[in-house]
Amino acid sequence: MKHSYDVEEANFDELVVARSHEVPVLLDIGAEWCSPCRVLGPMLEKLSEEYGGKFELAKVDADENMKIAGRHKVKGFPTVIAYSRGQETDRFHSAQPLHFLRSFIDKLIAQHQ
Repeated sequence: MKHSYDVEEANFDELVVARSHEVPVLLDIGAEWCSPCRVLGPMLEKLSEEYGGKFELAKVDADENMKIAGRHKVKGFPTVIAYSRGQETDRFHSAQPLHFLRSFIDKLIAQHQ
C-alpha cells in the first residue's frame, strides 16, 4: 500500500488537515527544478513505505500550487511541515540526512499518539 500522494489546493484540506486527525502527515513542499528536493523526495517516499502507515507523505509542487506555499510562508525549497490533529507541529527546510529524517518522523509519531 502506498503511503504518499500528491496534493493540490482543491484537496489540501481533505488530504492534509483532515487526514492528520487520523495519522500524522508530512507535507513536502518542493519544485521540480530544485536539486535538494530531488534528493529529499525519494528519501521521504522510502521512509513512508518503511514506516508502513505510521505517517503519510503529502507532496506539493509549489510551482503548480503557489497558494499552498504562500499560506505556509515557505521561504525556500524543500520545506517539510509536520501536521498532527489538523495543526502544523514542526517544520524543516532543505535536504537533511537520513538520521535527522528518522528522528523528525519518530518525534511526529510520538506526539500524535
